[in-house]
Amino acid sequence: MMPKSISAFDLVATQSSGNPIDPVPGCKGLETVIRCFTLRLSIMVFLSCMVSVSLWAQEAGETPPGTVPEQKGIGTVTGRATDPQRSALQGARVELQPNGLTSVSDEQGQFIIPGVPPGSYTLTVSYIGFSQFSTPITVKAGQVAQVEAVLQIGLVNQEVVVRGEREHGEIEALNIERTADNIIEVLPTEVITSLPNTNVADALGRLPGVSLERDEGEGKYVQIRGTEPRLSNVTINGVHVSSPERDVRNVKLDVIPASLVDSIEVSKTLSANQDGDAIGGSINLVTRTADDEAFYSVTGLTGYTPIVNGRWLTQYDATVSKRFGAERRLGVAFSGSYDYNGRGYNNIEPAPGTNDFGDGRGPVLVYTGIHLREYMQRRHRYGFAGSTDYRLHNGSSAYVRGLFAEFKDFGDTWNVQPTVGTLLSQTTSAADGNVVLRHLNRTPEQRIYSIAAGERLNLGQSFLNYQFAVSRERQDGQFPSTYFSSPSNVAFGVDTTTLRRPSSLC
Repeated sequence: MMPKSISAFDLVATQSSGNPIDPVPGCKGLETVIRCFTLRLSIMVFLSCMVSVSLWAQEAGETPPGTVPEQKGIGTVTGRATDPQRSALQGARVELQPNGLTSVSDEQGQFIIPGVPPGSYTLTVSYIGFSQFSTPITVKAGQVAQVEAVLQIGLVNQEVVVRGEREHGEIEALNIERTADNIIEVLPTEVITSLPNTNVADALGRLPGVSLERDEGEGKYVQIRGTEPRLSNVTINGVHVSSPERDVRNVKLDVIPASLVDSIEVSKTLSANQDGDAIGGSINLVTRTADDEAFYSVTGLTGYTPIVNGRWLTQYDATVSKRFGAERRLGVAFSGSYDYNGRGYNNIEPAPGTNDFGDGRGPVLVYTGIHLREYMQRRHRYGFAGSTDYRLHNGSSAYVRGLFAEFKDFGDTWNVQPTVGTLLSQTTSAADGNVVLRHLNRTPEQRIYSIAAGERLNLGQSFLNYQFAVSRERQDGQFPSTYFSSPSNVAFGVDTTTLRRPSSLC
């Protein structure tokens, strides 16, 4: 039997025939072949994936058939660095020998070194001003080795050492700078409160490479390495904050009282874990956390100056921190600050010039006007910061931190500006001058607040650090002003009776 050939033209029905298109007897068989081919192709792809997964599992460490299983686990080293009074040592350098793994203790003195192969090691902890701590440890697969490193204050032989309380502030700042991954400057609270710093900007101005833009005698904006203030950013406990002023990127640091922060970190070069919007540098304000030793501090001062009918200055600060429980797992810290600064000053700006009266003397010295200003400021600044943390098992911890600050820069300005008319002589004028009086009352209120909550979890072979945070800013207030203008028929003159103290007459 000869095979029958089918032409493609036989499958097409012409319109002139008027007959519908009849199905070709071989189409159903063709569809069956396509379905079978698709099914076989799917099975082949599935089997290929299974083989790939099997090979990947063997490469990842599964034991292939016919071989003896072998365990190659790793362990973790955690601990806490403290001084003899059990106070945390932040910034201590921890090193594991002989493999050279390192870590740095946090603000609670805790440290973690994950991914350590099983074996015997020597753990060393170093801290400026203390003798090096060293102890042998054994790391087992899948387990956590706990170390309590209590460092003793360092002594030097053949020297008389007078030892008092441990210098917490500057030594801790030096250790943080020494163990940091980038170039930073740290200003501790002991240094901040030892000097008359009313706000954070004033405190930052004492660091090298940092300059200030001042407003009414107080620091306002911060410049790092000579760059513009808008090229630096500000964070509170690592949370970015924006400026309370509208349409301005510069953050007004005179809003935040200096006593609310535990330390200030200025990063002059950024690292990968920081925001990239700081060409000039980054300023991080770190709030206080509770240490093992309870801390209480209350300070107050007041002052008076006789300028502008007498102005007062008051400032009050309080800080409390303590840990609770038999194991001191729960820690609470709170700081509050309030200060009032009544400022005032006078400003006199004469307008000297020359005039030729045609009497043969030529141009002579005259005064064409004078500008008298009187300023009275009422600056209120207050805020509070708090933190609560709980030490979990195995070196983990959970925390909540927050800061709120408000600044009321109230004040009044009186401007008196006489306008001298036609000069008749060096000391008199015609009756065609006038006087303008302007009164400006400003009531701006600026707020900055931030809150963050998170955990630092030790998962044995890894370490997880996460937090949820929010920060806001706000500015309210008005700048109403009033103008008073006298008639334009005022004559002016200069009283030369006392040559050392000439005064104007009108």
